[in-house]
Amino acid sequence: MMRLDLSPLAVLAVACVVGGAALAKPPAPASATSPRFTGHRFAADARVSLGEARRLALKARPGVITDEELEKEAGGSGLRYSFDVKSGGVTFEVGVDAKSGDILENDREGDHPD
Repeated sequence: MMRLDLSPLAVLAVACVVGGAALAKPPAPASATSPRFTGHRFAADARVSLGEARRLALKARPGVITDEELEKEAGGSGLRYSFDVKSGGVTFEVGVDAKSGDILENDREGDHPD
């Protein structure tokens, strides 16, 4: 019978390789031209970049962005980024004006003022 003698360094290396798959980073956020980003056809009209709009949204509502889109909608300039931000187990909709960067909405998903 053959005895396999592994040094602690070899064991650590194997554990890092095997465990690394479990710690893989989530996919990068969509870019303004990515098909995963809804509203990319409006991106040329926006003065605020998608990255800047994300930063503004997360400043207004810290959490994790779970969905994002650029849409034409009443209010502000008429062009807004809309982000679903999960915070404390609750999803909020944060709207950022795509031309001024103003926060237009920061409410619990489904709670819209009349």
